[in-house]
Amino acid sequence: MTEDPAGVLYLRFCRTAGGPPDSAAYTELLALLGAFTPVVEAAPPDGALADVGGALRYFGRDVEDLASVIRVRALALHGVDCAIGAGPNPMVARMAARRAAPGTTFVVARGAEAAFLAPLPAAALDGVGTSMARTLCGYGLDSVGRIAAAPLATLQRITGVRTGRELWERARGIDRTRVVPNAAARSLAAERSFPYDELAPEQHRRALLSLTEELGARLRGEGQVCRSLALSVRYADRTGYATLTRSRALGEPTAHSAALTALAYRIHESFGFQRARVRGIALRAEGLTDAARASRQLTLDPADERSHRIEEVADRLREKFGPGAVKPAGLAA
Repeated sequence: MTEDPAGVLYLRFCRTAGGPPDSAAYTELLALLGAFTPVVEAAPPDGALADVGGALRYFGRDVEDLASVIRVRALALHGVDCAIGAGPNPMVARMAARRAAPGTTFVVARGAEAAFLAPLPAAALDGVGTSMARTLCGYGLDSVGRIAAAPLATLQRITGVRTGRELWERARGIDRTRVVPNAAARSLAAERSFPYDELAPEQHRRALLSLTEELGARLRGEGQVCRSLALSVRYADRTGYATLTRSRALGEPTAHSAALTALAYRIHESFGFQRARVRGIALRAEGLTDAARASRQLTLDPADERSHRIEEVADRLREKFGPGAVKPAGLAA
């Protein structure tokens, strides 16, 4: 059997009762994937990348058949369904997974990347946040196809040399990254559950503040910063429970809790909930990178500098006396 032209899978796991799997089930699902290929990269809390090129040859199946086998085993053994995207590289596989409903596989074959990407809006392209999408649309580059058709020099003038090159390549379906087994997580996640359906907006914001404080401390402790946040809210509706997820990019890579909190609040407000009966909130810091390699925009705001210094002192106190040693005033009560 020749090498399959769509040998990378991105799997989104979802419990049959709704919501992402818990941490124990997620670990078991990664082990299940490991039975098919050793090249598995975690994307917590509910995703994973798998390079199955070798597995396709070994099992003598095409990518859709293999994806079906994985899905059946996940459902039978763990009660978890999968939405699976398949593509020639990790970026295309991730974007294909967004088109796949639970229980289905969406395949983008090698050579079909441009046709798949072209009609998508600019904001749908990996790495393009709200601010960049707005800038690109201002120049008439409102779709991935138009970005791909733009001269490289034009994109570099608009977004910068390095970013322009990456944008130009991604719009053509080019992704130079690889699935890295046992790689450090590219995201960190935390969640808060309420013992009952919580109506009070102030309790929702309190949970968000707790989540951003936790993620900020974890990022700083691991020497990482994140590029975006993804917020998931599980709430009661007429059919039971539903989950909404939205993500937005930060102005710059950061682990500063105040910046994470401000963005988390904005995402939450964008849902437009009115007396929503919320059962749980999850927050994921995405696009992790080494803090030492990230650039921070200089500022002349003394309040911002003071906030960073206070945060550094608070981190040292938590390290010495425990994570509960210092809390924001909003969590002290």
